[in-house]
Amino acid sequence: MHDFDELVAFDAIMASGSMTQSAQSLGLAKSTLSRRIAQLESRLGQPLLRRQANRLIPTEAGLVFHDYCREMLTLADRSHEALAELSGKISGRVTIEVHVALTRSWLAPVMDAFMTRYPQVELTLHARETPPRAPDSYFVHVWLGPAPESGLKQEPLGRLTRGLYASPDYLARHGTPEHPRELSEHAWIDLLGTTRKGLTLHHPDQREVHFQPPHSRLRVDLPVLHVDAIARGQGIGLLPHWIVAKREAHHPGELVPCLERWQPEALPVTLLYAYGHQPRRVSTLLDFLRQAVPAAWQAQPEIA
Repeated sequence: MHDFDELVAFDAIMASGSMTQSAQSLGLAKSTLSRRIAQLESRLGQPLLRRQANRLIPTEAGLVFHDYCREMLTLADRSHEALAELSGKISGRVTIEVHVALTRSWLAPVMDAFMTRYPQVELTLHARETPPRAPDSYFVHVWLGPAPESGLKQEPLGRLTRGLYASPDYLARHGTPEHPRELSEHAWIDLLGTTRKGLTLHHPDQREVHFQPPHSRLRVDLPVLHVDAIARGQGIGLLPHWIVAKREAHHPGELVPCLERWQPEALPVTLLYAYGHQPRRVSTLLDFLRQAVPAAWQAQPEIA
């Protein structure tokens, strides 16, 4: 009979390749984790891991056994879930993957509230820069922008309207554009690469304008760095109004709108999850996320 603490220890090291990192993630002393691996190898009569450079890598026996290890841990999780369903308890593990732009600005306080309300649920949060591609029944995703086909059910949560912004200092030095055609005379900030294919701006009384921004020599993967560059006066850029409002609450006056009547298409916010029956903890999280959607996400853009 296998000891599940030993199986969890082995699975963690297979994931990280590090005894120290695995011990930290499991909340164990490194010596305890090492002892559990030694006990597991003793039970099996074969070494499962070997050290190569600064990492622990599996032996041939380790590779073979890990498949069975994952099956046993998955079966154990499912047995706990089945019993929890019968008892009506909301418990177990859930992983939520969220677009990096929404992680701090929206999801962090939502997750705090969820865990306070459901203390027996364990959450793992991943901030994503790319949309999900494969279904997983224990994962919930929130994506900002067009969501590609992934085999997951797609449920609209709302839309983030957007506009052009600059810092007051930049506009004082370079002037405020009166028409999109003047944007070519200004520095353009697109560190995230979201406008590399061009930007179409709509106006209620004028013909739409398609602006082709210059190529950015600097690329980043954190939206906060993109916002910071605009707030520091480096140029004009495109931002969701809701994200600007959240920043302005803490740093008032750093960002001001430009060409307010010219608007691009709003960005959809989509909830993605596996089709079919959901474990109680997953369906509860889905409902919690739906109820936590800001009213501003439901506002219709002025320009369709």
